[in-house]
Amino acid sequence: MSEELGEFKVSNDILDDHIKIRDRMNDDGYLFFKALQDPDNLNSLRKDMLKVISDGGWLQAGFDPIEGVADISKRCTEGDPEYPDVYHDVYKLESFHRAAHSPVVLDTMEKIIGSPVLPHPQKIARLWFPQFTDHTTPAHQDFVHFQGTYETYTCWTPVGDCPKELGGLAVVEGSHKDKTVYDHHFSLGAGGLTVDEKRRKTTWLTTDYEIGDCLMFHSLTLHKALPNVTDNKLRVSLDNRYQSIESPVADNMLEPHMSTAYPLTWEEVYADWKTDDLKYYWKDLVTQVSTWDTSYSERGFKEGLDLAKQGDSRAILLMKRAVLRQPDSENGKAAAKILKEIDA
Repeated sequence: MSEELGEFKVSNDILDDHIKIRDRMNDDGYLFFKALQDPDNLNSLRKDMLKVISDGGWLQAGFDPIEGVADISKRCTEGDPEYPDVYHDVYKLESFHRAAHSPVVLDTMEKIIGSPVLPHPQKIARLWFPQFTDHTTPAHQDFVHFQGTYETYTCWTPVGDCPKELGGLAVVEGSHKDKTVYDHHFSLGAGGLTVDEKRRKTTWLTTDYEIGDCLMFHSLTLHKALPNVTDNKLRVSLDNRYQSIESPVADNMLEPHMSTAYPLTWEEVYADWKTDDLKYYWKDLVTQVSTWDTSYSERGFKEGLDLAKQGDSRAILLMKRAVLRQPDSENGKAAAKILKEIDA
């Protein structure tokens, strides 16, 4: 069976019914809402984010930054050592972090989860260049990345209209019902892990997103990004995660995104904020902390090493990035050894 694209079921009609919302999430593994969030607030955030991105040199001169017209010569992604030069500045925006605390999102998540929720401190911005399709986020389950509890939910929000060609998210309906973390393997793209090919060949649901729309889904729901096949438009979106305050949260989710590979402290994030109410807010909410299991990422990297030995160009790229990113780390040294062996 080849991959097919279908259209999301819209759930605005049950937004005020917590029983129906919970039942549909349990059945489908996702909920899609039209215009759930205020477009004006998101447009303001888009302006903030793209101003920083423009100042960082990722956008073409001669266009209003809010148009998001990318300078293709500056293409990079999360594994590249130059990526955090701009990403960290976006990550420091107070408006970026505040977006995850939107009252309507928190209220909807509480209906889904059935108890007071913890928005994960580790927010994520996805800044996706066009014509970089080898690095499209692959099919995966979020649990391998944030762990803690299966009953964690992602809210994916495009910061601007996101038609299919710009690379919005797609899900496999009901894929969470196995209550199983699938085997994940080496891949390029955000997270660096993907499921077996047989699980990727199925019907994927997606839509032409408009600003204000959002997609919520379970940690075991299989999902991926569509490729950004536009000529020159940067895709800007938010990944925010939520769980019950009564459930354990993995320790790595209490740190800034990518701070293990590219050091960034909360003190640096908060340095220019105008208000204090969201600084370290989770310290009064978190009741249980679990240790993040590195075995998923370790397996993916080991597979990458083996593939690089066989001459796989994607794996060789991963090894080169590992050396540039953290040359003195265990992974960096292993990657350097392989590259030397294959003279790459």
